[in-house]
Amino acid sequence: MVQIPNTPASALPAQRSVPTSADVARLAGVSRATVSYVLNNTSAVRISEPTRRRVHAAAKELGYVPHAAARSLRAGHSRMVLMPSPTIPVGPLYSQFINELQWALSRLDYTVVQHGTLGLHGDEAARAWAELRPVAVLVPGSSLGPQGVAVLKRSGARAVVTLGPEAVEGAHALLMDHAAVGQVAAAHLYAGGRRRIGVVVPEEPGLEIYSRPRLDGARRALHGTDAVLTELPLAHEEEAAARLAARWHTLGLDAVFAYNDEYAMLLMRALQDEGVRIPEDTAVIGADDLMLGQLLRPRLSTVHIELPSGRELAELVDRAVRNPGAAPERREVLGAAVVHRDSS
Repeated sequence: MVQIPNTPASALPAQRSVPTSADVARLAGVSRATVSYVLNNTSAVRISEPTRRRVHAAAKELGYVPHAAARSLRAGHSRMVLMPSPTIPVGPLYSQFINELQWALSRLDYTVVQHGTLGLHGDEAARAWAELRPVAVLVPGSSLGPQGVAVLKRSGARAVVTLGPEAVEGAHALLMDHAAVGQVAAAHLYAGGRRRIGVVVPEEPGLEIYSRPRLDGARRALHGTDAVLTELPLAHEEEAAARLAARWHTLGLDAVFAYNDEYAMLLMRALQDEGVRIPEDTAVIGADDLMLGQLLRPRLSTVHIELPSGRELAELVDRAVRNPGAAPERREVLGAAVVHRDSS
């Protein structure tokens, strides 16, 4: 047993008091109101640039930061925008979009918080998000329902924005029609003379909200033609791709739309290992237009996906926060266009 010696209170280091806005005001030689205006980026009051610099310098010297809870109390709402962390694998394209969005929201003086739902889904997850009292919630996917939107709004959320294939009652919606991705990919392969076309469908749970519409879009593009479409389940694993490639000759396919560039690159390498020539024996096209696809040999054909800019979405959030009673906006935001390279 280790005995912990009793230390006299006088021997303990003195705890430094937390700096306040009054301390900053005294050091900068300004009023507390001026400190508040400067540190909260209030645009309604004109503050000279030398005064702003003096206040920021004083706050930095003292280690002072504004109290978020107090600021929320004064404003009547927080400045927190909550983004539930995706529960499915997301690629570089989505990650880039999220980074741009976070930057744009921070420029509008919002704090973006990513939140893990720990296995919660739909309206149950919405109750967990509501506990944090965000001013806005951006929900990827399609799991949130009208009841969840109502829970969030009753907790003080002024804006709920969904990013998915369908609108949700009471929420703003950025509608992403992934069917268009599969449709243009399959149409491209058909126009190139391919008639036995495979479509990779990822086996990873959760991706079906994107993969199924892409498969449906490919079917739509080939409907009424002489082409035959074959669905190809595939896990994102080297061994799974090798097993599929080993039976490729029995499938009789002359083209494949591989869901996205990552699956396309995985399958293309496995096919080449089996001696399948690309594009002579099998044409390959992916989606997302990742730079890595341009470094392959042959260079990977792909579908370029046009997402909304982070700035556009940030401005939508800001409008909704400022005018929570406005009718929900509905906007089609996903564009798809083929980038033809060597693999097809």
